[in-house]
Amino acid sequence: MERTGKAGPGGFRWGILGTAGIAATFVRAVAGAGGAAGRVEAVASRDLGRAEAWAGAHGVPQAFGSYQALLAARAVDAVYVPLPNSLHAAWSVAALEAGCPVLCEKPLCPTLAEALQVREAARRSGLHAAEGFMYRHHPLHARLLELARGGAVGRLTNIAARFTFRLDDGAATPASAALGGGALLDVGCYAVHLARAVAGAEPLRAVALARGARVDELFTGLLEFPGGVHAVVEAGIATAERHGAEISGEEASLVVESPWFPGLDQGRLLRRRFGAPDEEIVTPGGDCYALQAEEFAAVCRGARPPRYGLDDAVANAAACEALARAAREGRAVAVERAPWGQGGSA
Repeated sequence: MERTGKAGPGGFRWGILGTAGIAATFVRAVAGAGGAAGRVEAVASRDLGRAEAWAGAHGVPQAFGSYQALLAARAVDAVYVPLPNSLHAAWSVAALEAGCPVLCEKPLCPTLAEALQVREAARRSGLHAAEGFMYRHHPLHARLLELARGGAVGRLTNIAARFTFRLDDGAATPASAALGGGALLDVGCYAVHLARAVAGAEPLRAVALARGARVDELFTGLLEFPGGVHAVVEAGIATAERHGAEISGEEASLVVESPWFPGLDQGRLLRRRFGAPDEEIVTPGGDCYALQAEEFAAVCRGARPPRYGLDDAVANAAACEALARAAREGRAVAVERAPWGQGGSA
């Protein structure tokens, strides 16, 4: 039985390990949820002065001069880990061993081996842990899967997903191999995740091309799924910003212009058939980060069972690792399969 953790008497309390830019987004989202996601109680940095300054700027009550100090203080009910990818495994495991449920930013880990370590730590502790793919919490995502799996395109044949942008700071984390950067891990993991979700199964093999000196700056991969379904995933940190997904079948396609940030007011997708007018499909909107934090807190409070655990995160790591290896070796690579789950993300 998974032990989810228990909120303190003052409500559900979050701690944040690190002061990355996405951490500020997380604080705003939790605050905007009006208490449903709890509150951010503490932040930790490797420098106490920096932690105190960041806490003051973002209205966070407590600051700690090390990640371990925050965990040891037992002042929070769960931690959010927005650290560089190379630190995800070590600090997710440390948090779980300290008794804290973990919401770790995507990707859970740069390698399959590390992802399995985090999964094992969660299993040992019995605590809830999840990977921070915030986009899947938006109502648009559920509607897209419902349509794709419910016959709106006919028999599924192709999936295409892209997430690219131009990184201007060469010293930033995505540009660092040592910190687990690169286009595939930074943004391509979204496209891989969506492809797996739509396919409802795990890919069998991967082929890929990558360009870049220190890290992969442009990455294009092809995943083969059971039943002959093909998925093209495109990622970039050295090109114009582009978001999008297209789910195609024998009868029609579903086109999503903004799958990763679907919209606060509404979500929107198109059902497209050649020679016919596009059919617009609109869903409710929402703040993906707030919805993610609300659901995580609800699971930890015991108010609902977890939808997203680490089996899915491990499987995504396996697919990404196969793609990276295929690009390095210039050949098709089988995606590693293991009994961590039944396959297919949600």
